[in-house]
Amino acid sequence: MTLASMVRKYEPRRVPEVKVATTAMIASLAAEGYDTVTAPFGAALVDLAKQDDRIVGLSADLAKYTDLHIFAQAMPDRFYQMGMAEQVLMSAAAGLAREGFIPFATTYAVFASRRAYDFIAMAIAEENLPVKIVCALPGLTTGYGPSHQATEDLAIFRGLPNMTLIDPCDATDVAQMVPAMVAHPGPVYARLLRGKVPSVLNRYKPDYQFQLGRAQTIRAGRDVLVISTGIMTMRALDAAEVLAKDGVDVAVLHVPTIKPLDRETIMAEVARGGRLVVTAENHSVVGGLGEAVAGTLLQNRLAPRFGMIGLPDAFLEAGALPTLHEMYGLSVSKVAEKIKGWL
Repeated sequence: MTLASMVRKYEPRRVPEVKVATTAMIASLAAEGYDTVTAPFGAALVDLAKQDDRIVGLSADLAKYTDLHIFAQAMPDRFYQMGMAEQVLMSAAAGLAREGFIPFATTYAVFASRRAYDFIAMAIAEENLPVKIVCALPGLTTGYGPSHQATEDLAIFRGLPNMTLIDPCDATDVAQMVPAMVAHPGPVYARLLRGKVPSVLNRYKPDYQFQLGRAQTIRAGRDVLVISTGIMTMRALDAAEVLAKDGVDVAVLHVPTIKPLDRETIMAEVARGGRLVVTAENHSVVGGLGEAVAGTLLQNRLAPRFGMIGLPDAFLEAGALPTLHEMYGLSVSKVAEKIKGWL
């Protein structure tokens, strides 16, 4: 390390001032007014495992923080605590899959995507094994800085052959994705919302059902089409309510499966024409939903007015989650402000 690089490393970061205050390092993602469901992933996995003896659970010392502790308590003989060794976690899951089991391996998204990638690629994806990798703290859902913020996980796994990617919006998505993952014959990487998870989609679409590989219109609108995934579908729906007061009619197309991408539905919605098209994701603007949608549209000669809402190509600050969402443009007010500025 050179003297100049040492100076850069240890000099104070310049953080823009934002008028949001909270003492909580990690705050609830639930927007005000939404009901919540406690540990929908763990509960859904237990219910399904009662019907399918092939399901087993593994964790790298993070069962409590991925809601897998519920499974461990209900079925201790089918739970494996692998310790803080993510490479061993993925290798063991691959071995269990080879023996006919359907392993659910849980950890934090940063540890799966950064520490264990080669093991996932070689032991799981290349062999097309039915390992289900379910990871908490995706994107900017923690305030603990770059060591725990998986802002590039979708970009990393999008390039991996055979891997299916899921980014759920709410408790309904989380609970319903579990049986869909089991039914899918290959490997799956799913982002996880844990703890008290908001219930959003059924408020706007009472008959909503998660479908692997399918995008669904949650809200119709004539002026703007927001193509969103994960928690940003919730933000987009809330921003649409704000913009409606200013006479701006916003449609929201929820894309819970990033790979395979539902290109047909996306193109059909965009082809209706006349609307500003915006992608929204809790992920870096590099390599995620926005670039996947943009590539799809250009390859099919569709060129609408287009904008991307996502995280910058940078290591993010640590701090209180509401403050960070405001700082990096993921809050409802910032989403509404950006869309209105593009119109």
